[in-house]
Amino acid sequence: MSTGRDPETTRGSGDLDPRFGRYGGQYVPEALMPAIEELEDAYRRYVLDDEDGFMDDFRARLRDFGGRPTPLQRADRLSERYDTEVYLKREDLLHGGAHKLNNALGQALLAQYMGKERIIAETGAGQHGTATAMACSHLGIDCEVYMGRTDINRQRPNVFRMLANGAEVKPVDVGRGTLKEAISQTMRDWAETVEDTHYVIGSIVGPHPFPRLVRDFQAIIGEETRRQFRDRERVGDSPDAVLACAGGGSNTMGAFHAFRPDDVDLYAVEAGGSTLAVDEAAGVAPNSASLSTGSEGVLHGARTRVLQDGDGQVVESHSVSAGLDYAGVGPELAHLVETGRVRAVSVDDDAALEAFHRLSQTEGVIPALETAHAFAYLERHHDELGEEVVINVSGRGDKDLETVLEETAARDVENAPDMSVFEATDGVMGGGHLKDAGGDGSD
Repeated sequence: MSTGRDPETTRGSGDLDPRFGRYGGQYVPEALMPAIEELEDAYRRYVLDDEDGFMDDFRARLRDFGGRPTPLQRADRLSERYDTEVYLKREDLLHGGAHKLNNALGQALLAQYMGKERIIAETGAGQHGTATAMACSHLGIDCEVYMGRTDINRQRPNVFRMLANGAEVKPVDVGRGTLKEAISQTMRDWAETVEDTHYVIGSIVGPHPFPRLVRDFQAIIGEETRRQFRDRERVGDSPDAVLACAGGGSNTMGAFHAFRPDDVDLYAVEAGGSTLAVDEAAGVAPNSASLSTGSEGVLHGARTRVLQDGDGQVVESHSVSAGLDYAGVGPELAHLVETGRVRAVSVDDDAALEAFHRLSQTEGVIPALETAHAFAYLERHHDELGEEVVINVSGRGDKDLETVLEETAARDVENAPDMSVFEATDGVMGGGHLKDAGGDGSD
């Protein structure tokens, strides 16, 4: 693979800088550069300059098809528990159950304006794949989604939702069969089909202009939150802190971008897995905390913070949450952490599972396991966050129920519900591991 344009020496066309400090750039094969340049031109014309009323079309579809705006809800019982005003930005109520539709619909519509006839995408937890499949069905565009075999087996409901929306799901069996491998395979496809195909990347990762493009489509989260917070009675102009889980970082930057000029603390909560160490001998990091423990490197077309060994080889990541199981992070988020504007923190798998159950039991909101990481940080550090806190509920937890059943049965989760209602199956007492759960790839 060619390194393409060096972000330290080359700017994008016009005034679009492909860098965020020293991060970002366009490290791609030469075969992809025409597609990258075409996308950069389309981003400027349609998104930034609103040519042909693109942004009006996009916002109308987000309203009518997506169901925006999503509410900003005061979490009454959590507020009482922590003696802190806690507000939930309910992206779980967006059509499809997650923030992913904001970007998927935006990029699919942009591809249609560009005259593309085929969409490809990658997915980890399946939410981006589901959102892309829904957007393509809505717009009448062919859709193919690459997904690692491991993720297919632990996210079967979302796989079926993609199929139900008419998408073709293409399993990726190399490596650990998770998001990193799915992205790599999707980029290979795009390199061979650039003339009629657009790659709807799912996060603020990849070569310029993807990090800016995805951020701009997701920025509606923070824009609405900022306006809704200021419209509420009995609160100040801005919250003291905004929290969001962080994997690749699309919901994170979506929630943070509008608050960057404000005196608001921004917390990116990463997946600490079982430990923040890196097992170089095994080539595995038992976490997905690249902001906290990673080092500078190139992954999927951009310079960013990466989980890698001493020789610069990318190691396998881990998280109980499929959507956070990624060895890198968006370059803009890496830059904001390095400059001190965003604070990178992490919680482990057990804390995330406890937070999943806690939010479900106290507020009647079943969160995605990704989102649960932010609530786990709130539980442990609420007294450090100020008087008014907003948490981005990036998605709902339907997709994670099988994983939670299995992981809860296997761990001593203090606040887990009584699982004995499930009959013993396959020699496992107390339920949780249902024969058709599929979380361990047994099917």
